[in-house]
Amino acid sequence: MQKRSAQITFRFSFAERQRKNPYQRVWDMPFKKNTDMDLFERIKRDSGPLAQYADQAEGYYMFPKLEGELASRMTFKGREVIVWSINNYLGLGNHPEIRKVDAEASAKWGLAYPMGSRMMSGNTELHEKLEQQLAEFVHKKAAVLVNYGYQGIMSAITSMLGRHDVVVYDEESHACIMDGVFMHPGERKKFRHNDIEDLEKRLAWATEKAAKHDGGILVISEGVFGMKGDQGKLKEIIALKEKYNFRLLVDDAHGFGVLGATGAGTGEEQGVQDGIDVYFATFAKSMASIGAFLASNDERIIQFLKYSMRSQVFAKSLPMAFVEGDIKRLEMLRTMPELREKLWNNVNALQNGLKERGYDIGGTNSCVTPVFLKGSPEEASQLVYDLRENYGIFCSMVIYPVIPKGEIILRLIPTAVHTQADIDESLDAFDAVSEKLRAGKYSSEVITDF
Repeated sequence: MQKRSAQITFRFSFAERQRKNPYQRVWDMPFKKNTDMDLFERIKRDSGPLAQYADQAEGYYMFPKLEGELASRMTFKGREVIVWSINNYLGLGNHPEIRKVDAEASAKWGLAYPMGSRMMSGNTELHEKLEQQLAEFVHKKAAVLVNYGYQGIMSAITSMLGRHDVVVYDEESHACIMDGVFMHPGERKKFRHNDIEDLEKRLAWATEKAAKHDGGILVISEGVFGMKGDQGKLKEIIALKEKYNFRLLVDDAHGFGVLGATGAGTGEEQGVQDGIDVYFATFAKSMASIGAFLASNDERIIQFLKYSMRSQVFAKSLPMAFVEGDIKRLEMLRTMPELREKLWNNVNALQNGLKERGYDIGGTNSCVTPVFLKGSPEEASQLVYDLRENYGIFCSMVIYPVIPKGEIILRLIPTAVHTQADIDESLDAFDAVSEKLRAGKYSSEVITDF
């Protein structure tokens, strides 16, 4: 492959306030008092931890354009790359049966029908059919559709929690959970990631707080944590119900469809699906679609969410073309276990290959495959550039301030459509760039030829 070179300066100089709290929202940050400050001028001056790098990074590290049909190999900047950054776990995104149903449903219904929110004028028998099938698939009595995963779980959290309730959540929860928790007007407390002893301390505190005002307690965890790939300790969390009175909400975006004997998710994988009080999953991963759902064995809770989630009550109904497509996708999840088998063959081949070559992939026990390296943000940007331009490997990087200084995570998402050739070529490329990283080849702030 012909090598490319470029002159790209990519500096990482974050404000001290971001080091202390990288998740702090821009509008919550302290600024010097200036009564004459124009709103837009303030926004442009303090553009946040990511937008400040738009001039250098947009179109390459941020908002890159992958082109061509969804596959293990696509086109980036005019050349073919092996793609490890798409959550198309089961390969349904470009499956011929799915493409056929999506096209027929779009031709039949268009993308507008039904109009209005479901509560007012946008409900159909197919929406209800999908909800019933989803509930059965994850072994729950009832389910409710939501249009998107991010706003869906945010809305569920804010709907369920009143000002006297207490929420306790894993510190490595996804941003959508964080945003929902931040909107809660009452008490909240995070516990150390997957640390059951720390969770129990927080539950003792939450029990005391909730009792003062007759409030309840909600614990939130993920089935699979999308950054490092480790499963939430759902079995251990549920065991604490014998001692504490709380309800458990699980975001299983990365477990739904791929974990468990039937693909019902992380709860099924751990044998504790019944102990999950509210189960949430999105269609954006294993089903390669739009939409999400919440399910529970308490039908009254699902009815409450159906009537109370503002993101749904005041939003247009999920278009029929997506509903029909999602019904077909769910059917394939149920009836084609060979898709999961192919996925896990690739997961095991990739993860075992990395471990055999001495790479640290942490404690992942899911499809998410992190590769932990040591280096600066500048070195990470150059390494990723080298991977893409000179080895044809497209993967995502995670750097400071999301993780501590001096650490790099390269995040790989294997799918059912990857091949052994994709895996072997990628492993060889990792060997080449990791050797350059150790030799200090990526130490310059300016990306050049390697």
